[in-house]
Amino acid sequence: MNLQAIIESINADKLRKQMPNISIGDTISVHNKIVEGDKERIQVFTGVLIARAGRGITEMITVRKVVDEIGVERAFPLSSPRVDKIDVVRRGDSRRAKLYYLRDRLGKSQRIRDRRRGMKHIGTK
Repeated sequence: MNLQAIIESINADKLRKQMPNISIGDTISVHNKIVEGDKERIQVFTGVLIARAGRGITEMITVRKVVDEIGVERAFPLSSPRVDKIDVVRRGDSRRAKLYYLRDRLGKSQRIRDRRRGMKHIGTK
């Protein structure tokens, strides 16, 4: 066995077992555990998935949302115990692997089209 296979076998039990099928351009809600003093609560961060990086236990996602015309991005490690769950709100259609160009967009040009966009024309002539 090579070194990489040994490392992956050690980290296999720490990987998240139930991961939803998420892809770039999807609008997702990340439920993140926040510790404030001796209390723990869950904070939801909803935005567009603009990047995925790494693999295995080191995989990271970057989620972007706009609040009061200011873009906010957060990076979440997928295998972290702080990430409680990830929900897919809307499926987006993207042809790119990274959507960093959304940082320069404003208004309606910032929207990602829906993956089901062609469904309304089926059955009509």
